[in-house]
Amino acid sequence: MLIGGIDPHRHDLSAMTMLKDNHIWAVGGSITRAVHAAKSAGGFAVKVEVECTNESEAEEAVRAGADVVMLDNFTPEGVKEAAGRLKMKLRKGGDQQGKGEGYEFLIEVSGGLTEENVAEYACKDVDVLSTSSVHQGVKHVDFSLKVVPKTGSKAGEVKEKEKSAEEGRSNESTAV
Repeated sequence: MLIGGIDPHRHDLSAMTMLKDNHIWAVGGSITRAVHAAKSAGGFAVKVEVECTNESEAEEAVRAGADVVMLDNFTPEGVKEAAGRLKMKLRKGGDQQGKGEGYEFLIEVSGGLTEENVAEYACKDVDVLSTSSVHQGVKHVDFSLKVVPKTGSKAGEVKEKEKSAEEGRSNESTAV
């Protein structure tokens, strides 16, 4: 996928903290508390992303310090409206007068995006379009890569000497 130009969401679970509904419920339902706990545990170098199902959750996540808010399962029109309002209200220089509240954050859109409909979700206020449809259901190639020394090469000569020595030892042990 990397060769095809796809940027993986994260390489492993330590690359970014992603807060989903279960994480938020685990701290009593407070997005703010969940973001603060994640920032505290991850330190300054780990980004925190919050999955949001509505605009007010996204606003709370941004105000709490989330680096990325994921608008999850929105309609294309709902994405455009919510992303526009969030950027105008919360991002530095986001409103008509170049003001806004000064928060730095990215807006990611996820949930239901496919190759066929992704263009409907794209707009100037969305930073990341995220889909798993590009790898779900794809048949993978099962192959093996073996390195075999070329005959006549130094590696091949060493391999041949080892093989001869091995055969010599097995002949000695079986001779009576």
